[in-house]
Amino acid sequence: MSDKQLMRSNDRMVAGVAGGLAEYFDIDPTLVRILFVLLTLFGGGGLGILTYIVLWIIMPEPPVAV
Repeated sequence: MSDKQLMRSNDRMVAGVAGGLAEYFDIDPTLVRILFVLLTLFGGGGLGILTYIVLWIIMPEPPVAV
């Protein structure tokens, strides 16, 4: 069983959503960011922005290192 947990990343440009998804799926964060841009431009009605905002709300913050 995997110990992975989906959460926002400290590797962030806006809110860490793309970085968190990239870490979870073990892919380059740039690819996830490009996907959000493409969804926004071609998704009809700003699907990329809406998806990003929903994920921003539901994805937890990463734990704070002390």
